[in-house]
Amino acid sequence: MNQIYETQADRTDLPLVAIPCVFEDMVAPLKDALALLDGIARVRMFEDYTLDANTFVERAQGADAVIVIGVHISDDMLRALANTVRCMAFGGTGVASYIDFDLARELNVRVCNVRHYGDAAVAEFTFALILELARRVGDLDRELRAGDWNGVSSVELAGKTLAIVGFGGIGQTVARIAQGFGMHVTAWNSGRGPRERYTEHNVTPIADMKELFASADVVSIHMPLVGGTRGMIGSAELDALRPGTMFVNTARAEIIAPGALVKRLERGDIPAGLDVYYQEPLPTDSPLLDIPGLVLTPHVAWRSDGANRNLTRQCVEDIAAYFEGGKKNVVVDPDEA
Repeated sequence: MNQIYETQADRTDLPLVAIPCVFEDMVAPLKDALALLDGIARVRMFEDYTLDANTFVERAQGADAVIVIGVHISDDMLRALANTVRCMAFGGTGVASYIDFDLARELNVRVCNVRHYGDAAVAEFTFALILELARRVGDLDRELRAGDWNGVSSVELAGKTLAIVGFGGIGQTVARIAQGFGMHVTAWNSGRGPRERYTEHNVTPIADMKELFASADVVSIHMPLVGGTRGMIGSAELDALRPGTMFVNTARAEIIAPGALVKRLERGDIPAGLDVYYQEPLPTDSPLLDIPGLVLTPHVAWRSDGANRNLTRQCVEDIAAYFEGGKKNVVVDPDEA
């Protein structure tokens, strides 16, 4: 039987917050954060993780607000939840690929996210992928265990150029790590935001995306998914990559035009590390699984002990603000439609 954790269960006068599923490593930090809802809302949390849509909706029955951890909310799910739910707090930053904003607004559901909760976590994981592509530690471990002592030559990062697309909190953290390895760092200059940030981080801005890609030894994507960034990287940009350039995406798959990355990777000359996909979980018949030279992980760059604490607290703060008439991390506000 599923373990259910409840707070203020006897306070039926208070609104109900449902947490229909949660990763095991987030249960403890969530319980700590739920004290912020004392006297504001009662909570019903299911201490397991499920991707089953019907189960998720059933567990949220009667809730006024829902905390969503790692679950894509389909249009059908959203319509069912909107019978009672007026606020949804997502445990992530780029929630545009998890819920239809226009439909949420139409159904009068506020959508909140969390911000800068995992800059260090994602940046560190980005380098875990880069290092795996460059030094192939996983492959070497498997070969040694199979009795192979030959080893392989690998790529030294010192002196190489890392190009960053998306120079916000995560991108800037990645830049600092890269410079610790002795790498030269460039970044796409979108023309938005203060130009001083490039100087402050000793990063060379490049306005032309194809030029950025063509001059890089490693490319790492850190753009948020918003209307203007969907499909912003296409075949023309990917074709500018030189053979051997490492490509890493820990942001959102939808930043890249549909099919463009698979087409480029199928040439077999670009090693890549991917943590995000157009369809999640990644289908077992995905062509990515048959392309050599790839490191694929199940959208976990954001998951760390520190990020878990920041994420869960912000989710609870989002909900508390809603019930108290305030606003925190609001990305869809039906009142401003």
